[in-house]
Amino acid sequence: MTGQPATVRPDRRAELAAGLAQVRARIADACAAAGRDRVEVTMIAVTKTYPAGDVVALAGLGVTDVGENRDQEAAPKAAEVTAAGVTARWHFIGQLQRNKARSVVRYADVVHSVDSVRLARALDAAAAGRDRPLDALVQVSIDGDPARGGALPDSADPDRGLGPVAEALAGAGAVRLGGLMAVAPLGWEPERAFARLAEVARGFREWHPEAIALSAGMSGDLEQAIAYGATHVRVGSALLGMRPTLR
Repeated sequence: MTGQPATVRPDRRAELAAGLAQVRARIADACAAAGRDRVEVTMIAVTKTYPAGDVVALAGLGVTDVGENRDQEAAPKAAEVTAAGVTARWHFIGQLQRNKARSVVRYADVVHSVDSVRLARALDAAAAGRDRPLDALVQVSIDGDPARGGALPDSADPDRGLGPVAEALAGAGAVRLGGLMAVAPLGWEPERAFARLAEVARGFREWHPEAIALSAGMSGDLEQAIAYGATHVRVGSALLGMRPTLR
């Protein structure tokens, strides 16, 4: 963050408006193809590496659900957006270390990437002073690879199993279990990945019927995710353009 007020160039606002129109049309078409109501799907603008001014501009265009994946970038950006008089709903979507929980709960409204009982408990402890519950999604490992992020659907592991993680969130005092999140594994066709996620979600909802959020799909595969029931799609480059180089 630069320390300067969040500002938006008119040409940048026009770029964002054009990208937004295209993404909204894609989502509407995907919902129609799947026989779903458009209001069932929330678009999250993934603004990592983009300035606070873009968040301010998107809010002016009606987009207030914003996703970030690095606390060291998200925390000052959220503060800058608030200082600009804009209220956003912040979604933390990246891998989260337990020692970052206290920082993240200060600005995030939803954490999408809870994949261990230890992280669930850390977030619950950190969120205890909030004036509203912190919504949390369990990140699911679609391919079951324990080396990558995500709770394991078919595992009884007391820390990383999907069941134990969900129960830890469901029993929390300051955190509310909202549903599931997943990323299609590298090398998997989106249809295969999201079909597997939909299967996991069906079983999950038998135990947690109120946790209906399904965060899946990004710029390149949002149509397939919507076809398999995604309620939230996380869109970056299709909306904001090619990313600046990570610092």
